[in-house]
Amino acid sequence: MGLFDRIGRVVRANLNDMVSKAEDPEKILEQAIIDMQEDLVSLRQAVAQSIATQKRTEQQYNKNMTEANNWQQRAQLALTKGDENLAREALQRKKNFGETAAQLKSQLDQQAGQVETLKRNLIGLESKISEAKTKKDMLKSRAAAAKANEQLQNTIGNLGTSSAMGAFERMEEKVLMMEAKSQSAAELAGADLESQFKMLESGSGVDDELAAMKAQMLGAAPQSSGVLPPANANQTANPQPATPPVDAELEELRKQINQY
Repeated sequence: MGLFDRIGRVVRANLNDMVSKAEDPEKILEQAIIDMQEDLVSLRQAVAQSIATQKRTEQQYNKNMTEANNWQQRAQLALTKGDENLAREALQRKKNFGETAAQLKSQLDQQAGQVETLKRNLIGLESKISEAKTKKDMLKSRAAAAKANEQLQNTIGNLGTSSAMGAFERMEEKVLMMEAKSQSAAELAGADLESQFKMLESGSGVDDELAAMKAQMLGAAPQSSGVLPPANANQTANPQPATPPVDAELEELRKQINQY
């Protein structure tokens, strides 16, 4: 591959890329419709010109046929009058007009075929333009929707880094922090209230126990005459007789006498 071929390919590729990027679907569709309408105008003019030529040829054909018929009648009249030379001249004129009419008839047939072809092409082009207009509106709507969706996606993609979205996120975090503080304060207040009630409950239990003890002591005082109850239940159930002080002293004297 030559150097110039490679350069040419690179240039064409770059140009095609630039053209592709520069193409706007809406503008291209509008221009395509305009071009098709211009072609339609040109085709209509061609059809009109062909029809006019056909009519002109038809008029010339009819005129030559009329002249040929006239010279045919004149030849018959001259022959009837016995003038063969004049009849021969009339027939020659008839022949000339007849040959011209035959040529015009051939042209007229060709022109008729061309006119019919142009008319069919004209109808087909009008139908294609109508269909293209409908598709153009649909494609323009789809292109506009695609462009709007692309802009929306780009906007959504840029929201994370934009200052507005950052502000929203900061405010959301602040509101969450305020809610957490409020909830914590409510929990602390509830916990303090519970502790107060627990203290009241525990305090009332001690007071009740203290009152019960006082009542027990007051109820036992007249029976024991100020003497505390025994230390354990066994001593209460089986009391040992206390040694009188006199007997103890007497026993001590006895021990002393026995020693002497």
